[in-house]
Amino acid sequence: MISLKQVHYALAVKRHLHFRRAAEECNISQSTLSTALSEMEKQLGFQIFERDNRKVLVTPLGKQALERARSIELQMEDLKKLADSQREPLSTLLSVGVIPTIGPYLLPRVLPALQDRYPRLQLDILEDQSAEVLDQLRRGALDAAIIALPYDCDGLLTFPFWQEDLLWIVHAEDENAGIKKATVEDFARTHLMLLKDGHCLTEHALAACKLDNVSTHSFSATSLSTLSHLVAGKIGSTLVPEIALEQLVSGNERLVSIPLEEPGPHRQLAIAIRPNFPGMANVEALVKLFRDEFKRTATSSC
Repeated sequence: MISLKQVHYALAVKRHLHFRRAAEECNISQSTLSTALSEMEKQLGFQIFERDNRKVLVTPLGKQALERARSIELQMEDLKKLADSQREPLSTLLSVGVIPTIGPYLLPRVLPALQDRYPRLQLDILEDQSAEVLDQLRRGALDAAIIALPYDCDGLLTFPFWQEDLLWIVHAEDENAGIKKATVEDFARTHLMLLKDGHCLTEHALAACKLDNVSTHSFSATSLSTLSHLVAGKIGSTLVPEIALEQLVSGNERLVSIPLEEPGPHRQLAIAIRPNFPGMANVEALVKLFRDEFKRTATSSC
């Protein structure tokens, strides 16, 4: 009979396409992993992997088998979490992915309240781009992901907790610094710098600015902080979400934020989970706390 350990080992090899790295992930020897997978293939009656001294490939039948194996592993992981779902919300370990254009600005805002209201919560946070955190969410490596919509979340459930606009950031001495609202024509008069490909904020920015492509407007920066420093150095202009204004713009006399003429909201902040995730009470508690904190801080800043 095929064991769950064998399923776990096979999926590790699929991720790495390398037996040694897969064995390291599983904390076993390479020979133990190889023996277990050979036995698994013997029981199935076909090869899952084609391997030689240089590479590992997944066979066509192996791809089908591993898709079913991943489904089995996810169901087992969710089964283990059923016990946690019966406990008080946010009282156990929760692994959450968050994208870079949200994480640095959301977490300082909500973590104090989380620690105060849910002292037993253990957060394991991964920051990465949307495609990666959602891939890990689908694979079961994460319990939830904090992302910005619109984005392709096929097969997942999303729970928006806030919506916001983007703002155009220019240098205080820029000729556009005094305008009331930014238009497409205004963007054409300056060098608009956006995050490199892979950041969903770039697509949101292009949509909000009604620009057709990114090639002539992109800058190979990986963070909004870098872009804001470049604007402060008179290199160009950029777009930032409202959530980042306090950290990036407020108090910096060299930077000016300008609303866009295109009506918002330009993006939604949301929590994404798998449809069968058993910790729905955790998600509901997070969404409520996030909404409360955004409303509280928005009111206090008025």
